Amino acid sequence: MAGNEQRFDGPAAGGRFQGRVAIVTGASRGIGLGIAERLVADGAQVIITARKPEALAEAADSLGDGRALWVAGSGDDPAHQDETVATALEAFGRIDFLVNNTGINPVYGRMIDVDLDAAAKIFSVNVLSAVAWAQKVYRAWQEEHGGAIVNVASVGGLKPAPNIGMYGASKSALIHVTEELAVELGPDIRVNAVAPAVVKTKFAKALYEGREDEVSAPYPLKRLGVPEDIGGIVAFLLSEDAAWLTGQTIVADGGLLLTGGV
Repeated sequence: MAGNEQRFDGPAAGGRFQGRVAIVTGASRGIGLGIAERLVADGAQVIITARKPEALAEAADSLGDGRALWVAGSGDDPAHQDETVATALEAFGRIDFLVNNTGINPVYGRMIDVDLDAAAKIFSVNVLSAVAWAQKVYRAWQEEHGGAIVNVASVGGLKPAPNIGMYGASKSALIHVTEELAVELGPDIRVNAVAPAVVKTKFAKALYEGREDEVSAPYPLKRLGVPEDIGGIVAFLLSEDAAWLTGQTIVADGGLLLTGGV
């Protein structure tokens, strides 16, 4: 469901992304909203997506009048993807950037015990939907005009992580998708990823709630991440400051992997 039918002619403020348009999936809260906030602060206009209309409407309002539209739906639903791309083109006339942030992890425990239907859903949302979004944005705009894509992966995709193994496997696959698309789509489209450790969001609350000091102790920077940390990295990867970077995964972990943690 689209959250607005108005057409916007340009951003209200300057910045390095003035006149640029981004789709950010999974952006009603947490990391996705942090990314959208940074892109808007840098001058972009954004289309944000997630499943719940009320949360999306509130998020879009927080981004400022005329800066954001929202489209509600499931990230792996082809009709939702089509509606979002069409809304972006109708309202803003272009899609320069795509940020694939949608991710789920409905299971916790050993991979050997995982329900295979749940595993298939994890891969559908975390991997296949990222490919689908990239295909649709590519065909609708970027094939002819160029652009940049950033996929939000996880340090869980870089090494085994107890009890979230299927989630980690999906993020490992997403990192490979990033590399493959970078090879296929260069030189006019750059594709990179960011792999966060624990970021303080509702999605990750079970990993740190009530024991944040204990969880952050192995981090050399002695704190967990916040959405703004990831927003800044994604903005960099989309910007011309990263013009010679493609197929890269930036690890944003406060130094955690240096100590052997995940």
